[in-house]
Amino acid sequence: MLEIRKYAGGLEMEKIALENLDIKEFIEKLEKLGDKEILSYWIEGELKEAELYRDLAIRARNMRLDERVVETFVVLSKESKGHATRLWEIYKRLFKTEELENVDLPPIEVAPLIDKFKDAKSILEVLNLAMESELLAKKIYEILAKRTKDENIKRIYKYLAAMENEHYHKLKVEYEYCKKKYEKCK
Repeated sequence: MLEIRKYAGGLEMEKIALENLDIKEFIEKLEKLGDKEILSYWIEGELKEAELYRDLAIRARNMRLDERVVETFVVLSKESKGHATRLWEIYKRLFKTEELENVDLPPIEVAPLIDKFKDAKSILEVLNLAMESELLAKKIYEILAKRTKDENIKRIYKYLAAMENEHYHKLKVEYEYCKKKYEKCK
């Protein structure tokens, strides 16, 4: 079960548990990976996130939700794909290869919440889950940026954290819009 305790500075990482995934342990596993593996992991994760937002756009359209909500999911899908593309360019430049490393970790932004998205009963619930996912990714990137000694990798993590924060704010705007426009935004 998703348990996120919020505090003034963001998320309290020690209190986060996603189903059977211990976030602190997950970060420790990420930190043991080399730069090539970490970038491979995030490229794949951004592609999966793009797919998730595309699927949410289709679902929102099928639910006959306001086109503005559909468009937000479409934009987030395109941006996630763009993030993957930018990371891919960095990866190719740094490692002189077009083959990604295989990393045996679940996509942190998608895997723990995918069933919850499918079971969500309202757009407010979907938007809230998506916001939690973006905040979680942002916090993980911030932690990794603080812990790495490599300034190039630190900049990449900070960039990714900023992108996740931007996604969070776009989702929050839609959440507030839906909350005002529809009582339950079904």
